[in-house]
Amino acid sequence: MIQKQTLLTVVDNSGGKIVRCIHILKKGKKPRHGQIGDVIVCSVQQIRKKNKLTSKVKKGDVLYGVIVKTSSFLKRCSGLSFCFSKNAVVLLSKQFKPLATRVFGVIPGELRNKKFTKIISLSSGLL
Repeated sequence: MIQKQTLLTVVDNSGGKIVRCIHILKKGKKPRHGQIGDVIVCSVQQIRKKNKLTSKVKKGDVLYGVIVKTSSFLKRCSGLSFCFSKNAVVLLSKQFKPLATRVFGVIPGELRNKKFTKIISLSSGLL
């Protein structure tokens, strides 16, 4: 579960390394927690040193992101439950399209139900 002020790692090649969650965009009264597939507003805290010149983001930028990995358990209808070791996010543009051209690691299949098929096609595997 992701809440406000949570630090997340960026698992794409947009140039960001660590972001902080500012707000969770979810329908309902006041969303307190975000899960896999939820869109959040985040601020870039740290960028990758390697590609500093070619980075698409700068430190302090406020962007949208979609949660792709959480360290809390995710339970499926089939009874299977799994979790990841880190909380991770993929950065999005204002039109909710991915900023990056590659996504590192495996991505859960729940993103397909949330209409993020482009992120699934950019990733290396599906879980």
